[in-house]
Amino acid sequence: MSIPKDMTDEEIDAFQGIVSAQLIAHQTANDAGWYKDPKTGQPIERNFGEVIALMHSELSEALEADRKDLMDDKLPHRKGIEVEFADTIIRILDTAAAHNLDVAGAIIEKNRYNRQRADHKLEARAAGGKKY
Repeated sequence: MSIPKDMTDEEIDAFQGIVSAQLIAHQTANDAGWYKDPKTGQPIERNFGEVIALMHSELSEALEADRKDLMDDKLPHRKGIEVEFADTIIRILDTAAAHNLDVAGAIIEKNRYNRQRADHKLEARAAGGKKY
């Protein structure tokens, strides 16, 4: 993915970091065999709906970890919510790479857009804007 010309230095750093994380996540999933039939070893395309459901399940696990103030069972020095958020992000980045999606660029653009949104300003929220 090429860096758009209108990015600030801070945005370029973020973009490059996200792209790198996406490549690492996808390589890890490939190495673990998630994109191969476990019986034949032949390449497969993962069911998109199932992958999205797995993303949902990671967020549900984060909610449960927060509700119960749990530490993670695999990384016991970390809060459960941190690790479940990480699992969610890893799944998203892996899936984005598998589908050749420019999530890094979309994150930068969407964040830039959100900075300008009237309904994202403190004044709008104080005037009875979005509750959440």
